[in-house]
Amino acid sequence: MSLEELGIGILWLFLFGYLIVASIDFGAGFYSFYSHLTGQRQQVRTIIERYLSPVWEVTNVFLVFFFVGLVGFFPDTAYYYGTALLVPGSVAIVLLAVRGSYYAFNSYGFGSKSLYMFLYGASGLLIPASLSTVLTISEGGFISEDGNRVRFLFADLLTSPYAWSVVLLSIVSVLYISAMFLSYYASKAGDTAAFEQLRRYALAWMLPTILSSFLVFYAIRGHNSEHYEGMLSLWWMFALSTLCYIGAGWLMWKRKKLGLSFMLVLLQFGFAFFGYGASHLPYLLYPYLKITDHFTSPAMASALIIAFVLGFVLLVPSLYLLMRLFLFDAKYVQGKLKK
Repeated sequence: MSLEELGIGILWLFLFGYLIVASIDFGAGFYSFYSHLTGQRQQVRTIIERYLSPVWEVTNVFLVFFFVGLVGFFPDTAYYYGTALLVPGSVAIVLLAVRGSYYAFNSYGFGSKSLYMFLYGASGLLIPASLSTVLTISEGGFISEDGNRVRFLFADLLTSPYAWSVVLLSIVSVLYISAMFLSYYASKAGDTAAFEQLRRYALAWMLPTILSSFLVFYAIRGHNSEHYEGMLSLWWMFALSTLCYIGAGWLMWKRKKLGLSFMLVLLQFGFAFFGYGASHLPYLLYPYLKITDHFTSPAMASALIIAFVLGFVLLVPSLYLLMRLFLFDAKYVQGKLKK
């Protein structure tokens, strides 16, 4: 494996970590607002807030690692993506600030107000929609290069069926992943009312998730046929993803082994996410930028790889300890304070 492949593989692993952790966070925010809107907040509020309290601060660590590493390994990405991501990136930053403000207000007793709840819930859907434009733009067709000038074709992005299919998939996936995890978490807490409500959410988003995935497949065939052919060559990864999806849904329907059900959800998105990434290689931005183009120096690449591996080795055990000491502590998960 080359340094370029190792570098992009590590970055993709961090991005997948953000996909899972952030999806649970964003979806929880939307469900909190939705339950508040429908008068069912008391059923799920405790479970959602119990989850969010210890983990919201670490959610964006994965994203920071990814973008810092992307520019560190592949400096030209700043040149090509800088203009294109100015609008969606700014929107995402503002929305992340809104979410951070909600956590602060909630800590001081203002979280129950409808305006704060609306902003919190809406940002949970708009952030993944805005960040998904990175993957959309990487497929080509939305950037033109005229000499030393890079132009972002914003109108083409807004009218692209593929772009909207990716936005739809990002929103639906957030709601599905979050509902599957929170259902498992509610079952661990022994909160039957919250579990049944969240289980209904999870089952309701199963069909939209698979349909939106097929829609992305169909849309990418017309937008980037080369990538589509690459995805077909890795069909087995997407087939395994589908099998995991079926297994996770069946266990949730039967209310059995919900921990295994969520593990299958992780595998479902893992196979699909890494299958998508592998089939997109060697391009970072089709057709302008490949992973071999203007890659950083070998010495810098080796230092970055070591730093990122060490960061991952520290981050994952930290998350495990966080879950062990708080999320899945027998007393904490049931809402009992330690003496």
